[in-house]
Amino acid sequence: MLVFFWTSLLLLSIVAVHLAHLYLLAAGAIVRRRTPLSPSYGHRFAILIPAHNEEQVIRRTLEEMQRLRYPRHLYDVYAVADHCTDRTAVEAENGGAICFERQEGLCGSKAAALAWLLARVRATDTHYDAYVVFDADTHVDNRFLDSMDAALSAGHQVIQGQHCIRNPQDGPYPALAAVMMILDNLFQNQGRSNLGGSAKLMGDSVCFRAEILEHFAWAGDSLTEDYELRFRLLLEGIRIHYLPEAVGRGEAPVTWADARRQRARWLVGTRQARRRYAWPLLRAFLRQPAFALFDGFLQTVLLPYSLLVILTGLLWVVNVALAFVTSLGPALPVAWSVALFLLALYPCLGLISAQAPRWAYRALAFGPFFILWRSGMDLLVRLGLKTATWVRTPRRGEAGR
Repeated sequence: MLVFFWTSLLLLSIVAVHLAHLYLLAAGAIVRRRTPLSPSYGHRFAILIPAHNEEQVIRRTLEEMQRLRYPRHLYDVYAVADHCTDRTAVEAENGGAICFERQEGLCGSKAAALAWLLARVRATDTHYDAYVVFDADTHVDNRFLDSMDAALSAGHQVIQGQHCIRNPQDGPYPALAAVMMILDNLFQNQGRSNLGGSAKLMGDSVCFRAEILEHFAWAGDSLTEDYELRFRLLLEGIRIHYLPEAVGRGEAPVTWADARRQRARWLVGTRQARRRYAWPLLRAFLRQPAFALFDGFLQTVLLPYSLLVILTGLLWVVNVALAFVTSLGPALPVAWSVALFLLALYPCLGLISAQAPRWAYRALAFGPFFILWRSGMDLLVRLGLKTATWVRTPRRGEAGR
């Protein structure tokens, strides 16, 4: 029993480190730092949109971008119709974009498509101060570029806007995805930015100063290009600033089957990136201590929230059961109960702090199923029993096709 006591205490200490990191970021988000919206209109933007068989959604996205408040002569919209077999290129041009069609190279890679498009844009005679990346289905707030212009004028080099889910009403998974995005925006991004860390790259609604993106671009073979790019930027001392005033709204998968394919790709890609960058980030932190580097390192070694909840719950059951049949006493079961309570409280605090609508709280009813579902996939990936390739996620109305 003494061995069990010390083992349980060690595991509890590891969980405590996870909780400390989660609540540190949550505390960092208490103060809502805002970038004053005073655009100078001193930056010229190139908007980049990768699209694979997106004929149903891309025209509306592009038409919205033609109506941004930012002076129209100071931004251009480019799209790449990547290995498309439908009318994506035609719809993109009808929506006002300068569209390039790509048939060569790796198919099904957003990173490769963006890198290819960036090369074509750089070959034009137009000088751009910054690049903005959107997905083909993103609905953009009309002051998006105004906000990015102000942030660039303030000296920021890479700026992540507030990426939201616009279809939470479409089912349990979209609702949960919207809740996760609320928590990510507030705690993971706002909290990190306020504490001097580097926000997450969300894959959409992100702005790069031109020389930064032209130097780093994307790794064409990456399953999670934005996750990996964040680590590469961190190693070069470049932090990602979070800008909640710049809002882009995308779609979440409607069915669990579509979500599973998307999530499997993400889990495999992030696992590869974590293994690749954990030691370089730690080494960089030891050479030059900084919160952003240490936080980046922690992200490569700490367990995801879902898996942490499952393991904490199992260990709570074991400790409570043993407390009834041994003389270990109540201390460990109480400590594990507190840990489990704090994990359950975390998303609730996020929704309260974000003043989330009622549907977000109702979505938490599906939380236990989602945690089991996601943890199962995570374990399969960690054990090397699940692989993934890029698969286009169906849009609304296409699910199940």
